[in-house]
Amino acid sequence: QVQLVESGGGLVQAGGSLRLACAASGRIISINAMGWYRQAPGEQRELVASILSGGSTNYADSAKDRFTISRDYAKNTVYLQMNSLKPEDTAVYYCNVRGRSFNLRNFDVWGQGTLVTVSS
Repeated sequence: QVQLVESGGGLVQAGGSLRLACAASGRIISINAMGWYRQAPGEQRELVASILSGGSTNYADSAKDRFTISRDYAKNTVYLQMNSLKPEDTAVYYCNVRGRSFNLRNFDVWGQGTLVTVSS
């Protein structure tokens, strides 16, 4: 069983920065992709950024030039550095990890979500 623990959300003023972290634990053989999604009230969940096992990254247009996703392979942890935050970035941010566990089954798990609130 794979578990994710997220941290780093909170309240910040517009223009400020936050760093989110998501640590995966359990019987993990390999991780194929790690990503951050967000869901604002009344909106659908959307991809913010993702990073593949080889290190390639993908960003939503709204996140480009402001957010940076990175990964610590040794710790099975993914980070999202968010700079120049805007009120429209306010949402619950969810971590997603896909990979393979020791029972040779693929997994696709979500974190519990962490709230990011950006005040104007």
